[in-house]
Amino acid sequence: MPLPKTAPISHASPSDAASSPPLPAPVFHDAAHHIKIYQGDCLEILAAIPEASVDLIFADPPYFLSNNGITCHAGRMVSVDKGDWDKSRGADANHQFNRDWLAACQRVLQPNGTIWVSGTSHVIHSVGFAMQQLGFKLLNDISWVKPNPPPNLSCRYFTHATETIIWAAKNSKSRHTFNYKHMKQLAGGKQMKSVWTIPPPEPWQKKFGKHPTQKPVALLERILLAASAEGDLVLDPFSGSGTTLVAALRLSRRALAAEFDATWIQLALVRVCSDLVQVRIFAACLHFDLDPDRDPVDRSRSPVPDAPPTRLVRRDRNFHFVGASQRDVVFSVTADDLSDAWTRFHSSATSKTEILFVIKTETEIYLAQGK
Repeated sequence: MPLPKTAPISHASPSDAASSPPLPAPVFHDAAHHIKIYQGDCLEILAAIPEASVDLIFADPPYFLSNNGITCHAGRMVSVDKGDWDKSRGADANHQFNRDWLAACQRVLQPNGTIWVSGTSHVIHSVGFAMQQLGFKLLNDISWVKPNPPPNLSCRYFTHATETIIWAAKNSKSRHTFNYKHMKQLAGGKQMKSVWTIPPPEPWQKKFGKHPTQKPVALLERILLAASAEGDLVLDPFSGSGTTLVAALRLSRRALAAEFDATWIQLALVRVCSDLVQVRIFAACLHFDLDPDRDPVDRSRSPVPDAPPTRLVRRDRNFHFVGASQRDVVFSVTADDLSDAWTRFHSSATSKTEILFVIKTETEIYLAQGK
């Protein structure tokens, strides 16, 4: 599916224009939900974002793990090489890279903003040291526990079952947001600890494809709920499959994302658009009950005892075409099957519209017959 075309949009104000390069045109822009995806080097994109404009950053940088090692996946031995972007360039070069992108993130954070950075032991110590060098205020280190980690094939190490997430404020003067009461509620009325047991991404999160370092939506939702409010601007400089965008959309946060690889942008785009379609469908649903005093019964799954005979009086099969750029229902038609629906679409006035999804709905109306 080709990326949607959008007009150039810049966040920069006149005062920023002289000091910052202009932002490139986003490859994806949803004005209604305030979501933008930019393609390119994160350092270049961060340099073009206005200073002190972002409320929260989640970053999942390269772990530098792709060193011809092996791991276990679905009972099989597989390589851990994820691509050139994840190859180590040596301890000094890796640390300088971390300093560079963290400094760029620190510049765009608003005075009371915070950053969350995920990593394993291969990178997280460098991240923490770089934060100290740059003057961030370290708030917590979260241990994310994975309930079913892959086994260690060499049997010479403990099984890697955790990742560390460092939570830090912009500097020592920051008065960071922490939604303590909500976190306590999620923890069953007790103070939430810094050890979080959250399963890896479930199958429904990978139905459109999967990224080798994809994070679960539940993890990002907890982070956003803990340290941001509705309407806040969230930034992900290493967007990957777009999990941060999905969580931001679900929690009514504005979001910016940067990603270099067009393959992962495509995956993020499909995931976000899928959620957008679900949101629109849910908002358009109307529930009514003609018999409110009785317990609800799903008559499509099992017969109702002593139910009177019924007669089918009407059956409708409708197809709704959702546009790729407009992301709304652009054409609806009653048809016998999908092939017939596509034929009618191509004969309509909207035939040149690029389509992202086709939704089929079926309605059957039965009339109860007296005994």
